[in-house]
Amino acid sequence: MVIRFLHHSCFLVELDDRVLLFDYFDGNRIEGYHFTGVLPEYEPGTRFYIFASHSHRDHYDMDVLRLKERYQVHYIFAKDIRVSPNFLKKHGIDPEVRKQITFVTAGEHRFLDDMDITTYRSTDQGVAYLVRYHGVTLFHAGDLNDWQYEGAGELVNGIMRSNFRSQIRKLSKEQLHVAFFPLDPRLKEHAADGFRYFLEHVSCDLVFPMHQWRDYSGTRELKKCITNQHMCDKIMEISRENQEFFINVQD
Repeated sequence: MVIRFLHHSCFLVELDDRVLLFDYFDGNRIEGYHFTGVLPEYEPGTRFYIFASHSHRDHYDMDVLRLKERYQVHYIFAKDIRVSPNFLKKHGIDPEVRKQITFVTAGEHRFLDDMDITTYRSTDQGVAYLVRYHGVTLFHAGDLNDWQYEGAGELVNGIMRSNFRSQIRKLSKEQLHVAFFPLDPRLKEHAADGFRYFLEHVSCDLVFPMHQWRDYSGTRELKKCITNQHMCDKIMEISRENQEFFINVQD
């Protein structure tokens, strides 16, 4: 399995006969940032499964709908993403693409072709995805995180923490091979709260930090604070956009 970190929360996963793409957006969509992740070219007709966890512009870009022109694509979108026929026509996208979209909400269990997909409720907007395919289990958190914001107050942050932990506990019986999980520097001293809770309560071989806004220093700082070496070794270090990882998955 090959995993490419494109940028922010966008990961591309190459499996034997398909490519999975999570939360892609063009690098110039976010004011004040220039992300440089580039989608590789594949053979025409390659099987693509494109996931979008929610409609925020740092997780979804309608231009992914144009990939249908080159590849055999199926889209899995959170239901808050709107793609009406008139909207698509206005932007020069064939409305027929809607036939290739599966819309999901939190708490669903879907079989799509030969993939098993379960969704979890985000603590921000949309869903998180658990994907099983031929012995490989992946989790992409989207914006599911323990968002402890300065100034939000104990009541609001307390509800946030409770909601977050209830979703993570649902994963506690799963055996994950790879997870992609937020480690957001904007949360300052609380940046790693959700990440650490996930590590401590979910069985996962490798966890990739994401949603770092091009600041990858938090991973090194987190590793310095973890005394459990086995847990520390699970954290993958991302140092740049377009970084590639070769993963050997073992049951």
